[in-house]
Amino acid sequence: MPLAPGSVPDLATPDAHGATLHWVIPFAASLSEPCQHALTRLKAPPALPRLSQLLDRLPPIARLEGDEYALAMPHERLLAHELGWQEPGGLQPWGAWSAARDGLTLPADRCWALLSPGHWLMGRDHLTLLDPAGLGLGDDESRALLDALRPFFEEDGWTLQWGAATRWYASHPDLDGLSTASLERVIGRNPDLWLAEDPDGHPLARKLRRLQAEAQMLLYNHPLNERRSEAGLATINSFWVSGCGRPPATLTLPAHLRVVDDLRTPLLADDMPLWLQAWQHIDARVLPEVQSALDAGQAVKLTLCGERHAVTFGPGAKPGLTARLLTSLRRIGGRTAHASPAACLADL
Repeated sequence: MPLAPGSVPDLATPDAHGATLHWVIPFAASLSEPCQHALTRLKAPPALPRLSQLLDRLPPIARLEGDEYALAMPHERLLAHELGWQEPGGLQPWGAWSAARDGLTLPADRCWALLSPGHWLMGRDHLTLLDPAGLGLGDDESRALLDALRPFFEEDGWTLQWGAATRWYASHPDLDGLSTASLERVIGRNPDLWLAEDPDGHPLARKLRRLQAEAQMLLYNHPLNERRSEAGLATINSFWVSGCGRPPATLTLPAHLRVVDDLRTPLLADDMPLWLQAWQHIDARVLPEVQSALDAGQAVKLTLCGERHAVTFGPGAKPGLTARLLTSLRRIGGRTAHASPAACLADL
């Protein structure tokens, strides 16, 4: 679920209705080797001091379990729940949600999907889907490519709409019930892992694979791709379908949610220096807002979302008198044991 510009509310604005303020941080960690190595940089005590302090003050109150092959990312499952969507993981209507943010009004009586043009990088042993947001695809290029692909789709009964350079939208009478892996689940990984035969035997699954093969052949010799190659840019050689569903009743995230998306781009690109820098920015600029709200007596929650799981920290049951006395004595003696950010993130 890529967040469009302006998706993060003003973190300094208090919630007027007194609801629990909930900060959600996607892409807090991943299982990739570069990320696991980078996490060792966060073991030193000065690393992410405010996160460490918050983990010490807020106990874990909920854990959303998953695995790295689930169709939806943990933060997508969490936000879908906040939006009141009841569909299972692979049937979350993020396509219609994204279209609304692009200013489109899609017919509510049809199922829609997000159609993401992209580059599938051929390696020695497998493919890798690159992040469409990093391809530098312009609006005019995007429209030209969509127009080139349109006849193939329309022959099969599809309706296409252009929303943005890397976001197209597609509808088909038989699209209902098609489970697909989210785009952010597949970026940086081998799309073949999610292109096996549809376990439910959906009638469009095989047709979509055929369309992908036809699109690859058409785009291979497209003049626009030849110009991109000459300019040293990655070609647009395929597409990914995700976020299938009918436009839901709720398309706006609740006001009490603060989604912090700084970590997305560097983590999906395995740019660990930039990812660590983004974490430092969050620790210095975002988490003080959480601390301030907590100090002011506001109910707050903080959810860290990784590749497999999401863990929510928040106010728990009030500790007994003995526990409070022990905590006070530890603080007086300077022996408060802060939770380890590195250990917490490695478990996501």
